Amino acid sequence: MSVFLATLASILSDSAPIVFAGLGETLNERAGVINLSVEGTMLLSAMTGFAVAYTTGSLVLGFAAAAAVGALVALIVAFGSITLKRDQVAIGFILTLMLGELSSFLGVPFVRVPGPAVQPLPIPVLKDLPILGPLLFNQDPVTYLSFSLILVMWWWFYKTQPGLKLRGVGERPEAAFARGVNVKLQRYLYTLIGGALIGLGGAAYSLHVKLGWSHRHTAGFGWIALAIVIFGGWDPLKVTLGAYLFGGLRALATTLQALVPGLPVQVFPLLPFPLMILTLILFNSEALDRVLSLLPPRWQRALMGILRSNPPAALGTHFEP
Repeated sequence: MSVFLATLASILSDSAPIVFAGLGETLNERAGVINLSVEGTMLLSAMTGFAVAYTTGSLVLGFAAAAAVGALVALIVAFGSITLKRDQVAIGFILTLMLGELSSFLGVPFVRVPGPAVQPLPIPVLKDLPILGPLLFNQDPVTYLSFSLILVMWWWFYKTQPGLKLRGVGERPEAAFARGVNVKLQRYLYTLIGGALIGLGGAAYSLHVKLGWSHRHTAGFGWIALAIVIFGGWDPLKVTLGAYLFGGLRALATTLQALVPGLPVQVFPLLPFPLMILTLILFNSEALDRVLSLLPPRWQRALMGILRSNPPAALGTHFEP
């Protein structure tokens, strides 16, 4: 396998935690609920996933426990915002602060302890296909699951009746309610599923990308996942593209570290974050509009649909039937 294909395959694999977290938050926000606890949820679920897998010797139990932690945190967000009608942003932010400290406290016995890891699972025959084989079929179960989730999420959003109801709940909950949709139940359901996916993202980080557990282990991936949801315009495919773009920037930083040995090594792991923020700003700026205005109208419309995004109209609002 060439170095280029190996790098691309590594980007797809290492981006799996952000794909899980980004798609989980997309599900939350499409239903109208902002879950700002993503960073704290990923930290606690990364610690829980590793601790359970380490003590039981079962990766499946580790991932299941992490998903349960994500769903439990999401239940708190849902109860506070949907039932008690408290501010969603404040609840999520406080949870992130609390869960980060809780993960550090509870994770002390597992700091820098060697533990289980997800093993590669090449798919016979398919792994030998040219180009696609090394990229898509020479991965591990976590990466395959991320591929499947992308397709299922897109299909659910745009090709199913429940997906149409989901988008209606996030855009016009009054109209959805008038058509017989239980808005609060839908919001609870999708918030819990989204939280479970964010929890899987945490476990994917500690059992698949950066093995083990340490203080602030997920390194800000939760905040990046939140930014990528905006970058991706609350669309599963574009959110995934943002996750892979961030993975590519991390790979670029690693390459630069080898090419520019004079710079402090602490600089390179930070590079993807300002670059991602800069990309986020450019994709939603007036400068982008001015550049697009120079193109033929048909190209303008096509690119505008890809590069510009609007949040769900009822995002962060309370609903009272």
